[in-house]
Amino acid sequence: MSESPRRPLGRNRVLSLLDRLEREPAADKVIDALRSGVRALPLGRGRDVLHGRWLGHPLHPLMVQVPIGSWMSAAVLDLRPGRSRESRLLVALGLVAAAPAAVSGWVDWAELHRQQQRVGLVHALSNITAVGLYATSLSCRLRGREAAGRAYGFLGLTAVGVGGMLGGHLAYRQASGANHAEEVPHVVTDGWHRVGAVADFPAGEPVRRSVDDVPVLVVREPGGEVHALAERCSHLAGPLAEGTVADGCVRCPWHGSVFRLSDGWNVSGPATAPQPSFETRITDGHVEVRLRHQNGGRPAHKRVAHTARP
Repeated sequence: MSESPRRPLGRNRVLSLLDRLEREPAADKVIDALRSGVRALPLGRGRDVLHGRWLGHPLHPLMVQVPIGSWMSAAVLDLRPGRSRESRLLVALGLVAAAPAAVSGWVDWAELHRQQQRVGLVHALSNITAVGLYATSLSCRLRGREAAGRAYGFLGLTAVGVGGMLGGHLAYRQASGANHAEEVPHVVTDGWHRVGAVADFPAGEPVRRSVDDVPVLVVREPGGEVHALAERCSHLAGPLAEGTVADGCVRCPWHGSVFRLSDGWNVSGPATAPQPSFETRITDGHVEVRLRHQNGGRPAHKRVAHTARP
């Protein structure tokens, strides 16, 4: 008896649309203008605050919890009679909290890859639509048009849901806010690794080497001290070996994140996570590196190379 052929699995239509959005260049001129405008804002040190460098991860996902939570709570109250006053208060609170959340989002968006910016632009438009609908909802409620206010509120919540779905795609599918150097301690084996002769590292010049297939940045100071960091920037995996070295730091050539060579600390953003760093030593005229554990001196994870038993 022959088996019936299996039906081929179809592609997820939403993901197909998002993949097309990532490749669609129609709005690139608008993106360029907006990116230049956001980068030109005179934010000073406030830019790193908005990136979330002090927090250790992007600030924007935390800040959006207030408007989303307020509007969701208002929707629940709108399903119950006699709670109009509380609903108005929550809608207003969401509108106030949406402004700083949007600013932090735009600051992050300006430092993303083009494919991420295309999705992020639609994400922002969805949220702008939601703000407009909730502003209309609040206006209706204040004028006593409660039914219209509730209707606009539910439409606003729908727009927020679309924006949230796009934000999730940015965060998890496109890894826009992820630490792109997080895997290094999990894939580099314990112990010392030889990366080249001292003569292979010109003083003050960034050099790329590899340890367990992990790119490593090596910089020899004019005085002879050698530093080594994970070479792919924690922000969006930019090539630090192509960056500039000055004042004991390296600057990423893609988005300008600055890391301290001695320990990988992110001196300035948009990177919110430090670079994994390596101890160094010179043995028989060769540079050797060993992963520096950054958990109070205790290994957070050890991966030891195993040899096959005879």
